[in-house]
Amino acid sequence: MIKRILFIGLGTLIFIPLAAWGTGALWFQLPFGDVARWLALVAWPLFSLITLVAFWRRRYRLPAVWLALLLAMMAWWSAIQPSHQRLWADDVARMVTGNVDGSVVTLDQVRNFDWRSDTDYTVRWEPRQYDLTRLRSVDVALSYWMGPAIAHTLVSFGFDDGRYLTFSIEIRKERGESFDAVAGFFKRYETVLIAADERDILRVRTNVRDEDMWLYRLKMPPETMRSLFLAYLDEGEQLKAAPRFYNTLTGNCTTIIYQMARRITPGLPLDWRLLASGYLDRYLYDLGALQGQGDFDTLRRQAHITARAHAADQAADFSLRIRAN
Repeated sequence: MIKRILFIGLGTLIFIPLAAWGTGALWFQLPFGDVARWLALVAWPLFSLITLVAFWRRRYRLPAVWLALLLAMMAWWSAIQPSHQRLWADDVARMVTGNVDGSVVTLDQVRNFDWRSDTDYTVRWEPRQYDLTRLRSVDVALSYWMGPAIAHTLVSFGFDDGRYLTFSIEIRKERGESFDAVAGFFKRYETVLIAADERDILRVRTNVRDEDMWLYRLKMPPETMRSLFLAYLDEGEQLKAAPRFYNTLTGNCTTIIYQMARRITPGLPLDWRLLASGYLDRYLYDLGALQGQGDFDTLRRQAHITARAHAADQAADFSLRIRAN
């Protein structure tokens, strides 16, 4: 009796997440239109529930059919591959790569849009050149749009001539798409690396999309700053050579940065806050990686730049103004 209960319990624990995965896969990837997706959304969970009841009653013919369908679904799933050839939204249409000549880096596609609204903007992609011997700072920006646990992570490099360049790992939206965290588990989006002027990529989040942003200065020696900058270029080359799906859990804007940073500093510890990216600033504080005086709450108050970004708006010295404190 006990063995049977354990067998049924273990089977149920395995069955439920597989059934849920199949539901998500069909909903987000079934290619035959909305009607087919809605039918699948009803049919697969219903069939899974009937199958589970049959399993509880030790009738295994229906579970065998369900398992065969699941294996066929997994084979179909494995055939879904990322692509560079889609009709991309304008702000992620191009992917940055760079050429390194000694200490001088030439980037081919730096985004510098002039945003009036999320749908009204002037498209500008520019080549830019940076001398890594003039790199003076690295800042991390956390932009919140859906509660305290989730934030988009951006990394900004400051040079002694007053210029800042921000790297952002994002979903590569197709035209008309918007981000869905659940869809991010189901091969819905490719990954893109964007390099952009701060007045574009920070301002669009604070002033246009009404996100709330914090900006922290990192403690980082010059050689590590340069290594991190070059790690971004390497990431861009890899993405350009082989498209990759974004994954909300394992391949997002924060975990990819962590993977790059760990190649430079192998001892960086894993932490749940790398997944709950809204708490990344506390993780960095606990590591002793944030510049500034005082406790964490003090640093967090000083790092809040949303109001300063609204005040600076389209000013030429936007980057200076958001760092006024």
